[in-house]
Amino acid sequence: MNYAQRIRALREDHEKTQAEIAKLLQVGQRTYCDYELEKTRIPVDSLIILAQLYNVSMDYICGVSDVLAPFPQK
Repeated sequence: MNYAQRIRALREDHEKTQAEIAKLLQVGQRTYCDYELEKTRIPVDSLIILAQLYNVSMDYICGVSDVLAPFPQK
């Protein structure tokens, strides 16, 4: 699973709309939709925000690992 599929699956699992996530990331809903469709690459800082929101590791959200690990605490 790549990052676009992963962010969509996580959003749906948490029953969030694209508009809600777009607002959190301070982008338009169309831009967020483009992230999920891989038409536009999502910025790393946005991936970090999503990883924190969903409490998953960056490896998981980026599709590098299928191990559902929590976001690391400082």
